Amino acid sequence: MVTRVLAVSILAGLLAGLVVAALQHVTTTPLILQAETYENAMSEGPGAPLAFAQGQARIILAHNHEAGAGHDEAEWKPEDGPQRLLFTSAATIGTAIGFAALLLAGMLAAGDTIDQRRALIWGACGFLACGLAPGMGLAPELPGAAAAALQERQLWWLGTAVATALGLFLFLRYQAPWLKLLAVVVILLPHLVGAPHAPTPESKVPAELAAHFTSLSLGIQAALWLVTAFAVGTLWPWLGRRAEAR
Repeated sequence: MVTRVLAVSILAGLLAGLVVAALQHVTTTPLILQAETYENAMSEGPGAPLAFAQGQARIILAHNHEAGAGHDEAEWKPEDGPQRLLFTSAATIGTAIGFAALLLAGMLAAGDTIDQRRALIWGACGFLACGLAPGMGLAPELPGAAAAALQERQLWWLGTAVATALGLFLFLRYQAPWLKLLAVVVILLPHLVGAPHAPTPESKVPAELAAHFTSLSLGIQAALWLVTAFAVGTLWPWLGRRAEAR
């Protein structure tokens, strides 16, 4: 069973990751590159990171918060082109493998039959819990956007994802009215508390570009969940039939 879970997670994640990485290359990646040009163009003021270009590589120096404070250290970044595509694709494939493992763990723990239809339903719920619900409070951001402290955003994101997943499970699995009401309250609770945001909502990129990136990012994440779920629902029974044939 463990070997089958690992095999399906890796194969499904690899297939879905490659498909969605190609989508990213023609949708969100050009927007990120465009946003970086705004970020670099506006980074010449006091206390801002210093940037210069060498060939296709952008070298960003550490933030100089105070005049004469310490020595700046260069921050390594993948070069634009094949190197950046490789690193982005690897991260997408790794994420898809994680999604596949989560889907399999959830479906096995719930005792569900793993097929394409049920896997797609679980994938849609995964996107609602880990993508759409957190995105309603903390939208995907381009480089140069103002943001609250990273730890605060991570905690709110994690709490929202867990609360939404729990609420969806209660709402879809149980018929008791009070449990359905509890599920709605649990889903809404993180949004009633509110997501952490920067004191001053400043951004170095145009609002239209940021909005376009947010919508495309959520669409890409939905595609990643659904393609991964479809691959899981296809590969799991296929490997099962192969095992029985032996």
